[in-house]
Amino acid sequence: MGLGIGLVGLPNVGKSTTFNALTKAQNAESANYPFCTIEPNKAIVPVPDARLDALSKIVNPERVQHSTLDFVDIAGLVKGASKGEGLGNKFLSNIRETEVILEIVRCFEDDNITHVEGSIDPIRDIEIIEQELLLADIDSLQKRIDNLARRAKGNDREAKVQLEIAQQLMEFIAEGNPASSFEGKNEETFLALNKELRLLTSKEIMYGANVDEDGLIEDNTFVKLLKEYAQKNNREVIKLCAKVEEEMVGFDEEEKTEMLESLGVTESGLDQIIRKGFEKLGLMSYFTAGVKEVRAWTIRQNTTAPKAAAVIHNDFEKGFIRAEVISYEDFIACNGEAGAKEAGKMRLEGKEYIVRDGDVMHFRFNV
Repeated sequence: MGLGIGLVGLPNVGKSTTFNALTKAQNAESANYPFCTIEPNKAIVPVPDARLDALSKIVNPERVQHSTLDFVDIAGLVKGASKGEGLGNKFLSNIRETEVILEIVRCFEDDNITHVEGSIDPIRDIEIIEQELLLADIDSLQKRIDNLARRAKGNDREAKVQLEIAQQLMEFIAEGNPASSFEGKNEETFLALNKELRLLTSKEIMYGANVDEDGLIEDNTFVKLLKEYAQKNNREVIKLCAKVEEEMVGFDEEEKTEMLESLGVTESGLDQIIRKGFEKLGLMSYFTAGVKEVRAWTIRQNTTAPKAAAVIHNDFEKGFIRAEVISYEDFIACNGEAGAKEAGKMRLEGKEYIVRDGDVMHFRFNV
C-alpha cells in the first residue's frame, strides 16, 4: 500500500543492526511471506499474525501470505543533518515518504562501542534527532512560504489562504513545536499543505529502546528515563535488544520461544515494532481462506466491503454484489467455513458494510 516506517537514529545506536535483522529474516524458516529487499535501504516485512496459523491448521492451504509493511533505513543522523552535515540531508527526504518514524535510541553502555556524542543519554539523542527534523521542516516550509507569497501578490486567492496557515505554522514550529501538535492540523488548508510538504514533525513517532540482554529482563535507568519522557509526549516505547534480534534470525519458532523465555520476555522486539507500527498506520487485516491460499489482506480501518475487495482486484469493487463474511472467532469455533454456515454464522453484507479486523471474506461480483 506504499505505507511505511522510517528507522532513524544517531550513529552506533543499533539502528542498522535492527534493520539488518528485519531484512535477514527472509531466511528464517518461520517466514511465510518471502522477504524482499527492494533497494539497499528498503525492505518489505511480513506482519506477525497468529490468526493465520490458526486458520491454516483448519484449511491446510498450499501457501500462507501475511500482510506486509515497508521499512526504510535512514542513514545515521548527526547534528547539522538538516544543513547537510553527514549523510542526513540526503536521507531526510526518504523519511518524508514514510508515515511513521521509529527512533532507535541507545539504552546500554559498552566501552567497545563509541557513542558519537561521547556518552549515553537517550533524551539528548532524541532531542538531537527531533531538532534536525524540525529544522528540515522549517527549511521546506520557508521555501513554500516564499512561493506562496509571490503567488499571493498576483491575487491568487488560494495562495493567500495557504500563506496565512503556512505563516502561522512557521511561527509555531520555529518555537520548537512539532507540526503534529499544531492547533489547526485537521483543517483542510493545513492538510492540503502537508500533503505536498509531508512535514517530518507531523508524523507519528515511536521509540525503540535498544538495550543489552540484562536490560531486557529489567528496565535500566536509561529505559526508565525514556519511558517517562515518552509518556509526557504521548508516545510509545518498544524495548528490544538488536543484537539478540539479529541472533534469532535463523531460529525456528520453538528455538525463538526458548530464547525469549530465557530472557524473560514473551514477544520479540521486532515483532512488537512491526505489530504496533501496523496499528499506528491505522491498518488492519481481513482474511481469505481456501485450499490454495490463506491470506491476510491489508486495508485501512473503517474500510467498506467494496473498497476492501478492490485490494484483491479492482474488478471486485466495480462489480461488487455481496460479501460473504464470517468473523475470525466464529470461523475457528466452527472449525471452518462449512461449520460456520451450518451454525448460521455466515452473513451476507452489502456495499455499506464496514469490514472488521479479522473478518474471513468471500466476495460475490459480476463484471
